[in-house]
Amino acid sequence: MSRPPLPDPCLCAVTDRARLRAGADLVETVAAAVRGGANMAQLRDKGAPPRETLALARRLRDATRGRALLIINDRADIAALSDADGVQLGENSIDVASARRLLGDGALIGRSVHSEEGALRAQDASADYLILGTIFPTQSHPGGATGGLELMERVAHSVDIPILGIGGIDADNAADTIRAGAGGAAVISALIAAENPAKAASSLIATMRQARGETAAAAKNTEKAKR
Repeated sequence: MSRPPLPDPCLCAVTDRARLRAGADLVETVAAAVRGGANMAQLRDKGAPPRETLALARRLRDATRGRALLIINDRADIAALSDADGVQLGENSIDVASARRLLGDGALIGRSVHSEEGALRAQDASADYLILGTIFPTQSHPGGATGGLELMERVAHSVDIPILGIGGIDADNAADTIRAGAGGAAVISALIAAENPAKAASSLIATMRQARGETAAAAKNTEKAKR
């Protein structure tokens, strides 16, 4: 089974029950974001019982199948049991090689990193992509340290695998994140807490696509100038 390609640009809706608007259903919120243009969803359900997480993963798989990639945070076993497309490993999770043995060569394996050194280690370990943060101040982790666009630029110049920025990314700063070298964004509040997740996702992906087009054109012109 071949590994699915990471969308370019990649807009990943990351779940967080604490950020879900009052009365909203988590699966329907993600489904709405996917209808709007989110092309990846990540189930992050820290602290929930495994049985509950698996049931939620299977519902999300039904909602995303054929429409968006589904990634499970940290739990390679639940990723396998829910027929997800892969797993997102934290820096203290199991190693990439172990996750690959559990999930097979057809799975996407991402690594969450917070520094250039962590990014290089993840690339050396054959991670398929990185989620890098925290980029901007975020409501999910208020008061936490942020690396800003400078962190994204450093890491993008150091590794050859795709990078998704995370932390406070919304329609106002998504383009800057792409221009700094990101291949996409993993987004919590701007989608999960949105009054209209489909509209929010549509705005974000349009902004990201425009920025990706601009950066690709600039790179092409630079290459031409070198010849």
